[in-house]
Amino acid sequence: MCNLYSIKTDPQRYFDALAAVEDASNGLAVEKDYAAPGKPGYVVRLEGGRRVLSTMRWGFPTRKPRKRPAREGELPFLYDWWTNARNMQSNMWKPWLMKAEHRCLVPFTRFSEPKAAADRQGPGDIHWWFTVEDQPAPCFAGLWKVDQDHDRVYAFCTTEPNPLVAPKHPKAMPVILLAEEQDRWLTAPVEEALTMLTAYPSQLMSVA
Repeated sequence: MCNLYSIKTDPQRYFDALAAVEDASNGLAVEKDYAAPGKPGYVVRLEGGRRVLSTMRWGFPTRKPRKRPAREGELPFLYDWWTNARNMQSNMWKPWLMKAEHRCLVPFTRFSEPKAAADRQGPGDIHWWFTVEDQPAPCFAGLWKVDQDHDRVYAFCTTEPNPLVAPKHPKAMPVILLAEEQDRWLTAPVEEALTMLTAYPSQLMSVA
């Protein structure tokens, strides 16, 4: 499960590379060069026929009760962040996949998967990092919604891993869109969108 990926903090990179304009209603700042569950990341969606770059929180949240009583100032519950969408028949994802206006592009520079202990060369060597070589601003196929706290949140789809990712992480990999698929993902009927949930060509990627 991908729960960490790198991004550029300067949004101008994505305005230019993805032909997007700024979302005037943005409420979160991207201050780190990575995205993690519950933290802000960039999302490109269609609004009024234009690509708009928004900032949202990564993960569809669900609430779970605390194992101990809440201390003063604490909420009585904790959040779980569902960051990866796999089962498209699940009520967690299906309603948003069905609506083209709730599909989005999630730009990234590289994504990680944890290394097995046998592959680690030292204490800090804990991740494989995967990079797309043929696009200046590659994007995951994403879904977004407004959650129960009235915040905008997103997740991205996953699929069977390609031959580059599978030896490192055999369970799944993010769905990365070909450049020519990006507009289709944002506008196509759901039957066509489902055909795009496939692994990116491994020859167009590298790992370190």
